[in-house]
Amino acid sequence: MTLQGLMLILTSGLVVSLYSAFNSKTVSFLLQFKLPLLHKLTAMEFNFSQILSCSMVIFAIIDILGSIPVVIELRKKAGHIQSEKATIVATVLMIIFLFAGETLLKVIGLDVESFAIAGSFVIFFIAMEMILGLTIFKEEVPETVSIVPLAFPLIAGAGTMTTLLSLKTEYATQNIIVGILINMSFVYFVLKNTNRLERLFGKSGLNVLRKAFGIILLAIAIKLFRNNTGL
Repeated sequence: MTLQGLMLILTSGLVVSLYSAFNSKTVSFLLQFKLPLLHKLTAMEFNFSQILSCSMVIFAIIDILGSIPVVIELRKKAGHIQSEKATIVATVLMIIFLFAGETLLKVIGLDVESFAIAGSFVIFFIAMEMILGLTIFKEEVPETVSIVPLAFPLIAGAGTMTTLLSLKTEYATQNIIVGILINMSFVYFVLKNTNRLERLFGKSGLNVLRKAFGIILLAIAIKLFRNNTGL
C-alpha cells in the first residue's frame, strides 16, 4: 500500500468519526477545511523515514499510554468520555496550529528557530518528568472532561503544539501530518480501550514504556537545540 493510500484510509476514518461525533453543520464546516488539504497532501511526496521519526516524536510527546491512568480517572469522574469528539478536536487543533502557528509567531515578532529552541527546553523538561517521575508542569483538572482537559491540554497541549512547530524546522509538513493522523488513530483506539490496556500492560509495564519514550524525547530535545543554535 502506498503512503497516499494510507493517507486516504486514515482521513476516511476521521470523516466517519466526524459524522458519529458531531452534527451535520459542524461536519460540513470541518470538511470544507479538510478536503482541500487532503487533495494537496495526496499530490505531495512522502518520506517514510521522516514519517516514522515524526510519528515516534508525536507519540512520545502525547504519551497516551502513560496517560491511561489519568483517562480512567477522568472517565470515573465524568461517567463517560466521547472518544470520537476528543480525538477529532485534538487532531483539528494540531493541524491548524501546524499551519497557522508560524504566522502567529510572526505577528508577535518571533521566528520558528527561536520557538524551536524554546520548544527543545519544554520537550527536555517533559522528558525529565517521564524518566524521573517528577511533576514539573502542574495543571488544574476542570469538571468537564471530553474536550477539556482530554482533547486540550492532555492530548493537544502546549508541549504538543511546541513540538509540532519544532518538527517543522526539521521535517516536511506533509510527513508531520501523516504522523499526526497515525498517532490520533492510535489515541482513539486507546481511549476506547483504556481499561483493557491497563490490565494488559499493568502499572509497571506502562512505567517502563513511559521511561523508554522519555529517553527518546530527551535525545530529540538535544538534537533540536543543537540544530537551531548551530552548536
